[in-house]
Amino acid sequence: MTEQDIAQANEALRGKSPLEITRWAIEQGGGRAIVSTNFRPYEAVILHLCTQVQPDIPVLWADHGYNRPATYRHMEELKQRLKLNIKGFVPKVTAAHRDAVEGAIPTPENEEALKKFSAVFKLEPFQRGMRELAPTIWITALRKVQNPNREGMGIVAADGNFGTIKVNPVFHLSDADMEAYLKQHSLPNEWDYFDPAKADEKRECGLHAAWGGTAVAEGARI
Repeated sequence: MTEQDIAQANEALRGKSPLEITRWAIEQGGGRAIVSTNFRPYEAVILHLCTQVQPDIPVLWADHGYNRPATYRHMEELKQRLKLNIKGFVPKVTAAHRDAVEGAIPTPENEEALKKFSAVFKLEPFQRGMRELAPTIWITALRKVQNPNREGMGIVAADGNFGTIKVNPVFHLSDADMEAYLKQHSLPNEWDYFDPAKADEKRECGLHAAWGGTAVAEGARI
């Protein structure tokens, strides 16, 4: 899609429902659409939307190995309830190995260490998954209210890090909207989620930030 195509798509989709946007995205994919997830709060919404349109849509999950027990249990519940076609990818180094050698997970004050951590434990396995699945459309649960970095994004965007078109069907939804969707469809949520690659909710892990492309390349060499 050209920049003009993307601009026109964003204009056309602005007033559409999340389900209509999801249907449009999967149609655009021509059999090569995927959805990614980390099973954080509200992820059940995007997974439910996608499986309503394409029950066997590939679900890319880069499991960094630091998820809490509640998150793994949440994943298993959604996998069974929605019959998710999960495509899981893990780092080349285990969490136990990394912690034994390097110690505690980096804190928000150590940005360079966090970027290295993200590259090895999140971006590299995610890139492996993207290469294997080779999607033309990447559906995400990005929302503009999540952090300041996402306010300027749109429903449709070209993704420079992974060379695909990214579609965000719930981009304009509030937390209240997401809660209402979960309640309407009797879907579970997960509040114990923690992403060590982000360290806090205002920071990007690299998947949706420009620096992620360089970090992926560096992580692949580690």
